[in-house]
Amino acid sequence: MHIPPSPDVTLTTRQRIRSIVAGSSGNLIEYYDWYVYAAFSLYFAHAFFPHGSQTAELLRTAAIFAIGFLMRPIGGWVMGLVADRHGRRFALSISVLAMCAGSLTIALCPGYDSIGIAAPAILLLARLVQGLSLGGEYGASATYLSEIAPPAQRGFYASFQYVTLVAGQLLALVVLLLLQFVILTPQQLGAWGWRVPFGIGALLALSVLWFRRGMAESEQFRNATRDPAAAGGLRVLLRHPREVISVCGLTLGGTVAFYTFTIYMQKYLVNTTGLSREQSTVVSTTALAIFALAQPAFGALSDRVGRRPLLLSFGVIGCIVTVPLMHALGQAHSPRMALLLVVVALLCISGYTSINAVVKAELFPTRIRALGVALPYALTVSIFGGTAEYVALWFKEAGHEEWFYWYVTGCIACSLLTVLFLLPARDSITSGTQESV
Repeated sequence: MHIPPSPDVTLTTRQRIRSIVAGSSGNLIEYYDWYVYAAFSLYFAHAFFPHGSQTAELLRTAAIFAIGFLMRPIGGWVMGLVADRHGRRFALSISVLAMCAGSLTIALCPGYDSIGIAAPAILLLARLVQGLSLGGEYGASATYLSEIAPPAQRGFYASFQYVTLVAGQLLALVVLLLLQFVILTPQQLGAWGWRVPFGIGALLALSVLWFRRGMAESEQFRNATRDPAAAGGLRVLLRHPREVISVCGLTLGGTVAFYTFTIYMQKYLVNTTGLSREQSTVVSTTALAIFALAQPAFGALSDRVGRRPLLLSFGVIGCIVTVPLMHALGQAHSPRMALLLVVVALLCISGYTSINAVVKAELFPTRIRALGVALPYALTVSIFGGTAEYVALWFKEAGHEEWFYWYVTGCIACSLLTVLFLLPARDSITSGTQESV
């Protein structure tokens, strides 16, 4: 695949905005394709596995969802190296092409009744490819958005990574709502309609691949690659153990909390609270829309007061409210009450989600920034984020659902300890070192 070179000039405001949109639009499609699996699993779980109870079928689909995360560290490693050596733009284009291939495979795969055990095997393979893609997307995207932004607005610009991430999940739910209420009957959706969103994702990925041909490479990357001695790699990354551990610690609580109140919440509202599938979808969609709109506000706030206060607020509030919030959600008597509680939970974690990309990027020098962000993040997400839903369902199946609430709280506590003891005492905003990124 040929990607034309970028001119070696300082970006104008218009070019910077176009590049931000190009970088984040791919992020949207990547996460749309990733979350479509979770959003539609209630409808296609029976198609790929032998029939059983709803919880058992969801447990199998959650297992494949978790296994797909195992490829994310490999994707973070490989695509991080590509991004640091050949450009953020090139790596982002490769990642969206791989996501397209995975979505198209799922859309066309025959079911268990037709090809037996080959059906879940193909599903697993497609999810591994998508995991590889998504592992590469995060680090390159976080690095690109942080480098392309004006220094004084870096938190605001970088917050759009989670805007588009959430927008991808939101788009998946909107497609689900349209199919549920407007286009298909429940029988049609369960029989074949669940294939439609995967096909849409493949087509959208191709459109983003074309759009990314016009992306401008970041000036910092162009400047860094002028010096052949500045090459990065895993060996160079290992010289920054504190920074690597910091990324892992921050990601641990943030990713478990995020996946709990987004991915798992749709199933929790059905399986525990007792809402219908349709009510659960409406609640999740509305909450995610509010959550996405809040991210730039939190990002802009971090440009004024610093990253550290927001991270501390996430850690402290998350440790205090997670258990009572989950209890209250489990006993919510109406969709409105459930919506209010989910929104409160998502706003609590916005101190992490809105700025996590720029915080991690600010820890590393340019030559290993994409790898430094992507690899430890992907490792942590694959172990803890990808398994959050499975752990929650396992606790429920075992009759100890409340233990999961404490598990989430413990993970958030680890992130709080990271902020207190591993991150620099003064972040880039308060210490005036914004230009170092």
